[in-house]
Amino acid sequence: MSCSGASGLLAQELEPRRWTHAPVGTNAAGVGYLFTDGDLKFDPALQIQNADFEMNTILGSYSRYFGLFDQTARLDVQVPYQHGRWQGLLQGVPTSIRRDGFGDPRIRMSMLLAGGPALERKEFVEYRKEHEDNTIVGLGLAVRVPLGEYMDDKLINLGENRFSFQPQLGIVQYLGPWSFELTASTFVATTNDDFFGGRRLEQDPLYALQAHVVRTFDAGWWISGGVAYGWEGEQELDGVGLNDRRRNLLYGGSIGFSLEATHSFRIGYIRQESFANVGADANIFLLTYAIVF
Repeated sequence: MSCSGASGLLAQELEPRRWTHAPVGTNAAGVGYLFTDGDLKFDPALQIQNADFEMNTILGSYSRYFGLFDQTARLDVQVPYQHGRWQGLLQGVPTSIRRDGFGDPRIRMSMLLAGGPALERKEFVEYRKEHEDNTIVGLGLAVRVPLGEYMDDKLINLGENRFSFQPQLGIVQYLGPWSFELTASTFVATTNDDFFGGRRLEQDPLYALQAHVVRTFDAGWWISGGVAYGWEGEQELDGVGLNDRRRNLLYGGSIGFSLEATHSFRIGYIRQESFANVGADANIFLLTYAIVF
């Protein structure tokens, strides 16, 4: 891994059902726990070897569905609190560090351009019955805001001290209880002008595709499997390229279920593998709960 904040180690996503059609006025507030561990590959110039890490994340979230130009729109806000440990050999000497604090919050705004009209709950139920086979097209923009813990004299931080913008385009094909999702994303980061002692860190766009297959069952159960691939995203330090283009593969699955239609749970696993000379090979286990109102 080259010079990057801790929150950027696993910047890509593998998120099923992100384009879900729901009645306007629906709200969901939740909390999640994510455990991440893995091995890190750093730029050899940093003289860091045999590095690994563990990260515990508590993620608070809020979502709201509303109407916009007669289409369904959605606002998501996520705020992470993290405890992380990194260890390895620095110039041949065993070294370890810990970080505790808030990571960069994420705000996402999305809108269904086709196949997802803005409907009240009763109209929504009728629409879904009449459109079991349906195609949805959505457009979204996620923004990471640099409010997380950051120290300019430290190489590894929970925050990145820069904005990150992620435009997204998604297509979902519903076929009865099955849905097939495809999302294309671009990650664009602003410049960090105060990186590790006042240096200037820049990054080229990172491109990503992810696909999911979701099967829903009676009583609110669903299961999904997905895969994602990301590439490019080379960084420059004081104008010098770091030769750290990403090539990341993610794959995993989730099981979700609801109780009394208002309490929603999800259990999932994601594996990330890096095919470049820098990056992270990691396992992510997640458990989330949300109340819908």
